[in-house]
Amino acid sequence: MDQLVIVKIGGNIVDDDVSLQLFLKSFAEIKQAKILVHGGGKLATRLAETMGIQQQMVEGRRITDAETLKVVTMVYAGYINKSIVAQLQHYGANSIGLTGADANAVLAHKRKGKMPDAIDYGFVGDIDQVNAAFFNKLIQQSLVPVVSPITHDGKGQLLNTNADTIAQSIATAMSSFYETILVYSFEKQGVLLDINNADSVIPIIDSNYYQTLKANQQIFAGMIPKLDNAFVAIEQGVAKVIIGNAAELDQLIIGQAGTTIQNG
Repeated sequence: MDQLVIVKIGGNIVDDDVSLQLFLKSFAEIKQAKILVHGGGKLATRLAETMGIQQQMVEGRRITDAETLKVVTMVYAGYINKSIVAQLQHYGANSIGLTGADANAVLAHKRKGKMPDAIDYGFVGDIDQVNAAFFNKLIQQSLVPVVSPITHDGKGQLLNTNADTIAQSIATAMSSFYETILVYSFEKQGVLLDINNADSVIPIIDSNYYQTLKANQQIFAGMIPKLDNAFVAIEQGVAKVIIGNAAELDQLIIGQAGTTIQNG
């Protein structure tokens, strides 16, 4: 079975032109079939504030009201996505930028709270289905899909969706076609045992160790959704999941850097 590398790029890398270009050059050099999923960085927040649209964040997650949805769609699916595609073309990777609405690539539904006092995140989507056959056709045509974190509900409504979850969902769906490697890349060296010590990278985390780390509150809260997605991917057939620094992408892919996620 051929390998497919799915990389999610996020964090401060998306906001730093130099770091992003270095990452994209490295990504373009990956020999295997590949898909890139990107986050939005801080540009959407800055633009919304410039336009007088108040931004609300709860536990690091954006409340996406109707006006904010317009901004994140313009920024994520427009400027950031097409800028990344243009850079990848420059580096020799023939790329195509997508949202979840294109070719019904990623179908989702508006998040609904299960408790009476649950937070209403607005137009935030939880994923129902990935059109794996569509992604496979693009790959077979030697195209590199570049996926922005915008999905749709099949009824005409766009939704803002967590990019880590999109990457996990695509990796899981594509594991029926390929031996799939999922890489979460950002500015940190990996999952840190001490958030204040950049060298405290945990090389391997299995599910039992993860539960211990969470119980002892040794995992930075912002890392938990990424790790949750990583373990879902492993449990659902993704061959390998690695979390680490975007500047070490080639080493991450072969498991020689960052944090490797394992069932255990």
